[in-house]
Amino acid sequence: MAEIVIASSNQGKINDFKTIFVNDQVIGINELIADFDVEETGTTFEENARLKSEAAAKALGKTVIADDSGLEVAALNGEPGIYSARYAGEAKNDEANIDKLLEKLGSQTQRDARFVCVISMTTAEGDTHTFTGTIDGEITLQRNGENGFGYDPVFYVPSKNKTMAQLTATEKAEISHRRKAIDQLQAFIQGDD
Repeated sequence: MAEIVIASSNQGKINDFKTIFVNDQVIGINELIADFDVEETGTTFEENARLKSEAAAKALGKTVIADDSGLEVAALNGEPGIYSARYAGEAKNDEANIDKLLEKLGSQTQRDARFVCVISMTTAEGDTHTFTGTIDGEITLQRNGENGFGYDPVFYVPSKNKTMAQLTATEKAEISHRRKAIDQLQAFIQGDD
């Protein structure tokens, strides 16, 4: 797989894919179709990932990968979930989303959370396959770290004793939910050959 088209305009996600697919050319869909956007009407990460990959594959006539991912916090009954990017409003503001999350959790001691990533690959022929990865952690009381994007500054990874935002891009790429889903995707592709 030399060229990998990602049905996303989120530069953070595209950078994650580039870090993992180091030997391939990763292209964000907006390099091929200006202002590509799909309304995420699904009720699960999988449904939303499929909507994006299927629409993009149909528009381009080639295999496309999409991901839908987010944060699930146990004490908030799985919030923000599929609304992770828009948790504090349609503007998709990472800082506002973190502020809302920390405010809702307050001083609760139960702060278990997990990142979920569902990758959907749709071929030019319209066949779709999905792959899911997760990583467990805890929500911190305050931001720590400058790397990553989204909720990374408040997502503590016990095995690393750091937040996601304190990890380098390479360290994050080794353990992330996106990495785990991509590993499944790559195993599937290699099994097809």
